[in-house]
Amino acid sequence: MLTILVTLTLLFPLSLFAPAEISLPIQQREPINPFKPLINAIGAVECDYDTLAYNPEEMATGYFQIRPIRIEDYNRRTGSTYELTDMFNYQIAEKVFLYYASEIGPYDLEKISKSWNGSGPKTIEYWNKVKKLL
Repeated sequence: MLTILVTLTLLFPLSLFAPAEISLPIQQREPINPFKPLINAIGAVECDYDTLAYNPEEMATGYFQIRPIRIEDYNRRTGSTYELTDMFNYQIAEKVFLYYASEIGPYDLEKISKSWNGSGPKTIEYWNKVKKLL
């Protein structure tokens, strides 16, 4: 009995120094955005990063210079009800851009750029401008 009491007395201080809980710090990382370099390059080419840019000739608005026909197509496909003036809001305009870019995928930046710009020979010139900024 004395041996048990001595053993417990000797072990008791050890329990006072044991950690209450074991935890590992987890570092939160920024989400991966494979389109970010392309978004920056297109913003430079389209409007020099001006979210309030407007091209009256094409009625193109915002950072991505979105035209009315693109908004109509996006609304038809997604059920949204965006208007031309909504494209001055960067978050909405980026959402529209990413919808179309995601259909092609993040790995063919040339195809995304050309498709975003339209069709025809001017898309090659557009892609060359964007490519320089990537």
